[in-house]
Amino acid sequence: MADSESSMSGRWTSTQAYVLSVICLLVGVAVGYLLRGSASTELTTTAAPAQTQAAGAPAGMGRAMSPMSSAQQPTPDQMRQMADTQVQPLLEQLASEPNNADLLTKIGNVYYDAQQYPEAVKYYKSALKINPTLSDVRTDMGTAYHFMGQPDRAIQEYDEVLKTDPKHANALFNEGMVKWQDKMDMNGAIAAWKRLLETNPNYPNRDRVQSLIAQAQQHQTIKPGTKTDKPAEITK
Repeated sequence: MADSESSMSGRWTSTQAYVLSVICLLVGVAVGYLLRGSASTELTTTAAPAQTQAAGAPAGMGRAMSPMSSAQQPTPDQMRQMADTQVQPLLEQLASEPNNADLLTKIGNVYYDAQQYPEAVKYYKSALKINPTLSDVRTDMGTAYHFMGQPDRAIQEYDEVLKTDPKHANALFNEGMVKWQDKMDMNGAIAAWKRLLETNPNYPNRDRVQSLIAQAQQHQTIKPGTKTDKPAEITK
């Protein structure tokens, strides 16, 4: 019986890792996608298929995924259960290393990838208390706030990153997306993306950003905060 239970546990863990990897990184809402600041935990990505890396996005720059079909998408409770199981070895290690910012970040990343954003923010905050200079972690925390319906807090976190790391590409890209998607602040979005291109002349997705700028410019007559039933269509 013990061997059988062990075998079942191994298959469950493998399934978890695969599912969490497939949905890894934020599923864009309304338009476009947002980029990860920090990489997913090694625990999650070891089982990730190669296709999960965004086309044109180098390692460490962030990944993007298309929404999964309803048939594939686990329920929130299933996602939470998988994440809770995956973080157990990390939590055990954290018990003896409570000031390990890297461990806290990895735990936050597991919850982030499982779309458990409040829990991810909890661990990101703890990591940032130990090391406030973790720009990638703060970027991910800002994006988690975006998915929690708190765009102003998201922008606040991106701005905090840019105070110390004014060329941080993902913070600039995501700030533009949040200002467009959540605030309908076209001028703010355009300014963020232009700053991104100016400070990162070799940005790999330059054409993508230029396309976003062009489309946002077509919607500059929309006042910030205005809601629309017809968000701008983004060319994929």
